[in-house]
Amino acid sequence: MLKHCIWKSLTINMTMGKIIFYEDKNFQGRSYETSSDCPELTSFLSRCNSCRVESGCFMVYERPNFMGHQMLVRRGEYPDNQRLMGMSMGDCIKSCRMIPMHRGSFRMRIYERPDFGGQMHELMDDCDNMMDRYRMSDCQSCNVMDGHWLMYEQPHYRGRMMYLRPGEYRNLREMGMGNTMRFSSMRRIVDSC
Repeated sequence: MLKHCIWKSLTINMTMGKIIFYEDKNFQGRSYETSSDCPELTSFLSRCNSCRVESGCFMVYERPNFMGHQMLVRRGEYPDNQRLMGMSMGDCIKSCRMIPMHRGSFRMRIYERPDFGGQMHELMDDCDNMMDRYRMSDCQSCNVMDGHWLMYEQPHYRGRMMYLRPGEYRNLREMGMGNTMRFSSMRRIVDSC
């Protein structure tokens, strides 16, 4: 019975993520640890200048409530959040979202216009250049049926990114990234986190 409980505990910990945020660079100062979504890090720390991902994958955001610039962080150490986010601004991580492990198929429909209008294409794998593959210059709405995805501003998975989990997204430009952001490539978040 004890072996079963230990194995169950290990299995749960392996499927969940764990991230630790620190007030100062190089993992100094007060810290806050979480294995789940955190819409407002300033409730726990006055600022966040470094982080360490012990397991799993997380999206970190420059603003509270999962808004603004975002970055995928995998297992590893991030001693300077300003360099991580690629911006010259202080205390840039204000919220985080844990990305659950997904096993199975990936499926997403992308639409050229808001509210699922215009051209529609269904993806089941990564797309490094939406224009080359579909002759579609913009994606303004989508429906994620299976899996977790990253949408990128530029072809070949470069530029700013946006995390999408299963659900309907009627207007991607109204999701806190600015009305001018366009998407050119998309990639599945696979179990390598």
